[in-house]
Amino acid sequence: MNISESFAPNAHFLRPGPMQAQIAEVGDELLGSSIDEDYMDYIHPHWRQYRAPAAYQHFLLGIVYAVIFFMGTLGNGLVLIAFFTTKALRSPSNCFVANLAIFDTIMMFKLPFFVMNSVVEGQLFGKIGCDVYSLAGSYSGMGAAITNAAIAFDRYRTIAFPLDGRLGMKAALGLVAFTWFWATPFSILPFFEIWSRFAPEGYLTTCSFDYLTEGKSTQIFTITIFTWAYIIPLLLIALFYSRILSHVREHEKMLREQAKRMNVKSLSQGDEKSAEIRIAKVAITIVFLYICGWTPYALVAIIGCFGDRSLMTPTFSMFPAVACKTVACIDPWIYAINHPRFRAEIQKKVPWLCFFGSDEKSKSADNKSTISDASEAKSEAA
Repeated sequence: MNISESFAPNAHFLRPGPMQAQIAEVGDELLGSSIDEDYMDYIHPHWRQYRAPAAYQHFLLGIVYAVIFFMGTLGNGLVLIAFFTTKALRSPSNCFVANLAIFDTIMMFKLPFFVMNSVVEGQLFGKIGCDVYSLAGSYSGMGAAITNAAIAFDRYRTIAFPLDGRLGMKAALGLVAFTWFWATPFSILPFFEIWSRFAPEGYLTTCSFDYLTEGKSTQIFTITIFTWAYIIPLLLIALFYSRILSHVREHEKMLREQAKRMNVKSLSQGDEKSAEIRIAKVAITIVFLYICGWTPYALVAIIGCFGDRSLMTPTFSMFPAVACKTVACIDPWIYAINHPRFRAEIQKKVPWLCFFGSDEKSKSADNKSTISDASEAKSEAA
């Protein structure tokens, strides 16, 4: 297959150094050599200048993804089972937790396909397999991003306006539906190749939207999806959590001043306030993990579209894919371990998971969260 001059390796790729080590030489097996000729048009020539990864590299990535799949499916499955089988957990706030678990589960369902792709060192199901793989990743990634923003909004309303600011069940379900609507446009457009398309990347065993094809259309699409899927959710998250921190500081200042007027050492915030702040801390941890998981992918897309492509070796481009899937695996364990109600219910349903703590600890956590759950139930009824 002829490769146009604009796609051919240039001086940037031929300079010495670690980035040049993967460039194919005469006699090397090229990346993508085992892929059907009919599918080669979807593989950007940038990837085809590199030597094919060794079998052990595919094997190691397959093992890593298999472990992530097992732990992520187990964790998200436990969160969803606890939510749908325990009436006390079906509160408006926990709807967002369950929604995040659903998006993360979609991410987990991609991983068996990756393992099979690693076995054949390409796309086992060809173009349709690549498109479905990318569609699942697009929905789960953008959906998780805006769900994190919804969680931040819910925590802000709950902490800043505990009496009349809590979301009701209808409002929460409306926001959950909105998260799916948010993820739809830039998942469907490349799937049907209306704007951009999905294409293999890295070792050609994973797929994402095409950020390498030259042209204004690709650049505009990359900037648009970067803003829509990453920047806007991140700004919303930063806005709501900054307001939460500001409110907590003002609340603590008020308590200190009131304690001083009453000539006492300190005033307790109360179990309900402490529970809400504890849940907010968990949510902040989830957001931090989201940033760690998706920032590398965002940077890879920007570098591939606008930057120095000599940095875009197949091995380098695989790390962001592993990072985002690792975060989708960790999310449910953070919630299950730190959320009192979820931890208590999971401990009841699967007592052999002893790392969730003893029954006494679960009962204690359950009792501490009763006030918060009761308050949410009153808000829902209102």
